[in-house]
Amino acid sequence: MRKNICSAIDSRKVISFYYRGGIRFVEPFCYGIHKSFGNEVLRGYQVRGFSEFGEPFGWKLYPVDEISKLVITGDNFRDDRDYYNPNDPMMKEIICRIEVGEASK
Repeated sequence: MRKNICSAIDSRKVISFYYRGGIRFVEPFCYGIHKSFGNEVLRGYQVRGFSEFGEPFGWKLYPVDEISKLVITGDNFRDDRDYYNPNDPMMKEIICRIEVGEASK
């Protein structure tokens, strides 16, 4: 899963996956190790799909071990989403990410 998520980050492709009750569509921005729990996590901006709390849009942190059926879609996204922090404070180690100031691909 790590390779696919990092590939989607690098190519600026929206991913879809099953997570806690439904399919979500997410712009993946940062992938790393959670600072408190030590598990792999994905920071992404959900653009549509299921939400257990009725909030299908916005920045979310997904534990990767709870993600299944991941697909890299053909949809591109821009890398200049407001409030993105490439030094995510919830991660003690970053594996791959979009750097601030990179030109959109």
